[in-house]
Amino acid sequence: MASKQEQQEPPQASGAVPGDCAPGAERAQPAELLRPQGGGAEVLLLESRANAKGVREEDALLENGSQSNESDDTSTERGAEPASPLKETSFSIGLQVLFPFLLAGFGTVAAGMVLDVVQHWDVFKYVTEVFILVPALLGLKGNLEMTLASRLSTAANIGQMDTPKELWKMITGNMALIQVQATVVGFLASIAAVAFGWIPDGHFSLEHAVLLCASSVATAFIASLVLGMIMIGVIIGSRRMGINPDNVATPIAASLGDLITLALLSGISWGLYKELESKAYVNPLVCAFFISLLPLWIVVAKRSSATREVLYSGWEPVIIAMAISSVGGLILDRTVSDPNFAGMAVFTPVINGVGGNLVAVQASRISTYLHMSGEPGDSPGAAPRRCPSPCSTFFSPDVNSRSARVLFLLVVPGHLVFLYTISSMQGGHTTLTLIFIVFYMTAALLQVLILLYIADWMVHWMWGRHLDPDNFSIPYLTALGDLIGTGLLALSFHVLWLIGDRDSDVGD
Repeated sequence: MASKQEQQEPPQASGAVPGDCAPGAERAQPAELLRPQGGGAEVLLLESRANAKGVREEDALLENGSQSNESDDTSTERGAEPASPLKETSFSIGLQVLFPFLLAGFGTVAAGMVLDVVQHWDVFKYVTEVFILVPALLGLKGNLEMTLASRLSTAANIGQMDTPKELWKMITGNMALIQVQATVVGFLASIAAVAFGWIPDGHFSLEHAVLLCASSVATAFIASLVLGMIMIGVIIGSRRMGINPDNVATPIAASLGDLITLALLSGISWGLYKELESKAYVNPLVCAFFISLLPLWIVVAKRSSATREVLYSGWEPVIIAMAISSVGGLILDRTVSDPNFAGMAVFTPVINGVGGNLVAVQASRISTYLHMSGEPGDSPGAAPRRCPSPCSTFFSPDVNSRSARVLFLLVVPGHLVFLYTISSMQGGHTTLTLIFIVFYMTAALLQVLILLYIADWMVHWMWGRHLDPDNFSIPYLTALGDLIGTGLLALSFHVLWLIGDRDSDVGD
C-alpha cells in the first residue's frame, strides 16, 4: 500500500494546477513539487493528469495492472509517452449501468409478483408481522451484499485483489463477516418485528415470536451465503473483462437479491408455520442452530485484516439501517392490511429496489473516487460537506455529478418498463391509469432525487470523519430508500383513493 500511496501523490498535486477544481483534489505542497526523484517524468505525468479533471477512478482501472512495478519504471521512455487516462463519459457510464440496472429491476418485479401472491398465504394472514420483516430482510442486500460489493470493488480497483493469496484472503474474510452480520441482523430484525407488531395491538404470542426469529435468521443466513458468492464471481469477472465493478456489482447484487430473499422468507416461514401445530420444537431448534455457528464465522473473520476492523466497528450502520427498514415494514404492514391498498404489495419491492440500486451505484463510485486520494480523512479536499447545493450535486462538470445525472435519468424509462411488465403479467390487482402513473413516477423521482443528494453529502462527510464509506454509507442510504419509497408509495395510494381514482387501487 505504501508504494501505491506514493504513486498517487502526483495526482493529488495536480490540484495546484490552475483551473483544476475537482472535488477531493489535494493542493500540492512545495516540498512535494521540489522532490528530486522522478525528474522530468514526474512533471510530464503531473501535466497529463492535471488535464484529466475528476477521473482518478478511471486512472486506477487503466493503471492497476502495472502498479506493482510502476515505482521502478521512471525511465525517460515513460516520460516521453505519459499515461493517457480514458475519461468516462455520460454515455459510457449509462451503457455500463443500464444492463445491470434493468436486470436488477426485473429482479425486483419478480419479487413484487411473489409478494403479491404470498400475501394471501396463511402465515402472512395470521402472523402479519412477517410483512415487517420484508423490507428489513430485503434491505440486507443494501446492508450486507451491496456493502460487500462496494468494498470488494474498491479493493479490486486499487489493486488489493491482484494476487491469488490476496484474493483468497478477501473472499474468506468477507464471506465470514457477512454471515456474522446476517445472523445478528436477522435476529434483531425479528425482535423489531415482534415489538412493532405487539406495541400497536397489545397482543403477544411466544410461538409467533419464535417463528419470526427462526424464519428471519434462516433467511438472512442462506440468502447472504448465496448472494455473497454471486457477488465475488461478478467482481472477479468484471475486472477480467475490463469493466468497472462499481458500475455493475451493486445492481447485480440486487438483481436476484430481492427475489431470493423473499422466496426464502416465504417458503421458510410457511414451512415453519405448518410445523407449529405438531412439532413446536422445530422453530427454536432452527433458530439455535444458526446462532450456534456465530463463533465459527467470528474466528474466520478475525483472521483477515481487511475484515477485522469491520467486525468490531461495522455494526452501527447495519443495525440502524435495519431499524429504519423495519419502520418501512410497519408502514407496509398497515397499508397492505387494508383491502383498498392490496395492490401496493407488488410495487413496494420495485420502487424500493430501484432507488436503493441507483444510490448504491453512486455511493460506490464516489467512495472509490475518494480512495484514489489516500485513506479516509487524509485528503483536505475531501472534507465533509455541511450543506452541498443541488447544483453541485447534479450540474457540476466532475465525474460524480455526471454519474448522478445519468442515474437520475434512468428512473422514468426504467420504471415505465417495470410497470408495463407488472401490468402485462396482471400483477398487483391494479389498472395502470394515467393519474396512477403520474403519482407513481412523482414518488419514484422524488425518492431517487433525495437519495442521490444525501449520498453526495454523506459519503464525503463520512470520509472527512475517517470512516470508510464502503462500510458505512450504503446501509444508511438503502434503508432510507426503503423508508422513503414505502412512505411515498403509501401516500400516493392514499391520495389516489381519496380523489376517487378507484381503478388504480382495486383490491381483490
